[in-house]
Amino acid sequence: MVVVQHIADALRLAGTMFWQVLWPLLLGFLLSATIETLVPKQAVSRALGRDSVRGVTLATLFGAASSSCSYAAVAVARTLFRKGASFGNAIIFEFASTNLVFELGLVLVVLLGWQFLGAELAGGVIMVVLLALLFRATLRPSLVTAARAQAERGVQGRMEGHAAMDMSVTDGPLLRRAFSSRALTGVSHYFFMNVYSLWLDLLLGFLIAGALASWVPSSWWAALFLSGHGVWSDVWDAFIGPLVAMLSFVCSVGNVPLAATLWRAGIGFAGAIAFIFGDLVILPILDIYRRYYGVRPAAYLFVVSFAAMAAAGLAVAALFHAIGAIPASHTLAAFGAGVAWDAGTVANIVLLTVAALLGVRFLRTGGPAMLRLMG
Repeated sequence: MVVVQHIADALRLAGTMFWQVLWPLLLGFLLSATIETLVPKQAVSRALGRDSVRGVTLATLFGAASSSCSYAAVAVARTLFRKGASFGNAIIFEFASTNLVFELGLVLVVLLGWQFLGAELAGGVIMVVLLALLFRATLRPSLVTAARAQAERGVQGRMEGHAAMDMSVTDGPLLRRAFSSRALTGVSHYFFMNVYSLWLDLLLGFLIAGALASWVPSSWWAALFLSGHGVWSDVWDAFIGPLVAMLSFVCSVGNVPLAATLWRAGIGFAGAIAFIFGDLVILPILDIYRRYYGVRPAAYLFVVSFAAMAAAGLAVAALFHAIGAIPASHTLAAFGAGVAWDAGTVANIVLLTVAALLGVRFLRTGGPAMLRLMG
């Protein structure tokens, strides 16, 4: 009976968190799908061909407006690289795709509060700047040549169909395109492709978060995070955050419920932010890097990515500490709340209705066949 109660507690907590963040997820998917429909990938590739301030800025903006699935982001980044984007800009696009997207920010606000949203945005920009500087200082032409040679082989990873998919509407003025029948079809396809590409990570993220919050003793977390050692605790947490993310196998928005669990358990602000950034160093992503670009470029991407994640976590924690914006309490409302008739429930119902209408369009315009091409 005790085991059954523990399982029930974990499932209840996972379900409660999921219900609270359902509307931000759906709204984020809808916004991303709309932008992907109106901005063609070929135009993005042409804009990212130079490692300049403009190229880095556009890579960040285009990435922030795209899908949040880490696997899809990595596949799209290789496609952009093969179509003319520089290697550095393709990777920066990829980081922005998973760390600066709409749904991630909305879920952070609901589960962790506005401070974490601010830290994610500030830290994301810091991480992009760090990556650009690291690429300029350490990325050798021979490494780019090796990466391009391997990329041109077209070795399969995950979400290849998502990377190749381009249902953008480019004919005519923006408003006419946005309200056209073709745009509605494109939005419905991108919307469900994004849902399809993320559902497993989200499921694992919420289930693991519920289990960790319910089953792991507080004393174990305190020992792992070295609480109470001042700045050394921040340094350790910023290092351990991406390391835990790497071993969790959960990426993108699925990291947020896990970050909420770690924050509640006592991880420092720097560690929580670095953990959220760590979705692109999980072991399956590193293996895809190896297949896409080769062993040496994959090892290089791991080192520079890990360094940028940890440094960005520390930098944003220091900034928020200086302005007094770090939350004083590790208590989170999401862990004590239940499902209630409130504004969040109304928003869930409205957006589920929109998703259902998009689903009808998706089914009527060859959506299931598109899913089979996702890879």
